[in-house]
Amino acid sequence: MEPSLGQLILDLLRGGWMGLLDYLAAHVLLCLVPAFFIAGFLSLIPQETITRYLGPKTPKWISYPASAIGGFVLAVCSCTILPLFAGIWKRGAGLGPAITFLFVGPAVNILAISYTGAAIGMDIALARIVLAIVFGVGIGMMMAALFKQPETDPAHAAMFEKEAKLRPALWGMFGLLLAVLIAGTLQIELLTGTLFTINLPVELPAGMQSALDAANLTVQGAVLIILLLVIAPVAWKGLNNILNGFNRWTWAALALVAATLLIAAPTTESGSLIIHITGRFVAELALLGGIAYVAANYLTRDEMTEWLWETWRFIKQIFPLLLVGVFVAGMARTIIPEDWIRALAGENTIIANLLGVLFGVFMYFPTLVEVPIARMFLDLGMHRGPLLAYLLADPELSLQSILVTSKIMGRNKTIVYVSLVTVFSTLAGYLFGLFLAAV
Repeated sequence: MEPSLGQLILDLLRGGWMGLLDYLAAHVLLCLVPAFFIAGFLSLIPQETITRYLGPKTPKWISYPASAIGGFVLAVCSCTILPLFAGIWKRGAGLGPAITFLFVGPAVNILAISYTGAAIGMDIALARIVLAIVFGVGIGMMMAALFKQPETDPAHAAMFEKEAKLRPALWGMFGLLLAVLIAGTLQIELLTGTLFTINLPVELPAGMQSALDAANLTVQGAVLIILLLVIAPVAWKGLNNILNGFNRWTWAALALVAATLLIAAPTTESGSLIIHITGRFVAELALLGGIAYVAANYLTRDEMTEWLWETWRFIKQIFPLLLVGVFVAGMARTIIPEDWIRALAGENTIIANLLGVLFGVFMYFPTLVEVPIARMFLDLGMHRGPLLAYLLADPELSLQSILVTSKIMGRNKTIVYVSLVTVFSTLAGYLFGLFLAAV
């Protein structure tokens, strides 16, 4: 018997809602929260730190690695990378390094890589980094060989001669933030092992336990969701006008964020209030203390406000879209037959990888939203090779990105660039699939 339209809608909403609850209660917060703060902190790194190495006269062995690193440091998503690419290329950057910067940036930004590792697996995350950089450099060199470098406007040459240095305190803070991210995601016994166990002398009411079971939530997951709901209005009051100065809501928001990381770090037993204090919890506690010390003693108030403002801007721009993406992925999972996915991309073939690339062209999702969609396809049977091809192509070859790139570079260069990205993304997924089969 065919389900009614009303029942189908209910099933879709239930699938989206359960997916959203599962996402918000997951340990993925241990990667996502630090990643947002790292992305915001990167705004303190002057663009001159990277652009001085991208000039047309810079040796290739310097300009191409610098463009790959610059994509990581200066960009967050495809919507950010395009104007930066336009700026450095129009002002005289070498075409090859500029193309490498354009390709690598969206694929290896800190938010996408950390979230990919937590939600899908570090094998995909590392492959995304390595293959994006290798093929990005290759595409850049091919474009430079095929097209003549335009003359540099002398008025713009100064952009590639400026130099900026970072204070040691900023490098130290960057290292601490990366350490928080690593401590929250690395799966080693030192971090995951239980140091001691706390058995809270409290019993949940039967009704509350039934509600948690129905939502497939642990007590820890429910607490994390409640914390996120509390953080939203507190952060709005404390960070939305942070450029005008700190207030008590600012400190409250930062304290709640720290509490979220610390509560997400231990492990709990489903259906109980038994808490396992792990090495991850101790590491997070120590690192958060180090961040507070360095911020209080070595960062200026202007640096703090700029950092927090950029972090908040990224959260407002990306996190709501991410929630929508998770909800949509949960709904789609209830109606997309597994047989379709397995038939189209269940094996590592050239055609399957090309389909993954084409899906990225026509079904573009904002930054990070491609990750829960990819997770859904993985759960439905997609091979990890075509999955990587999709993740590489999605931020590069969306119709929006192609149209904007065409306006910047012209039709001929864009056609060649899109063709190269399609071939290399397909090849990347296929080679990754072969590697997985060999190990």
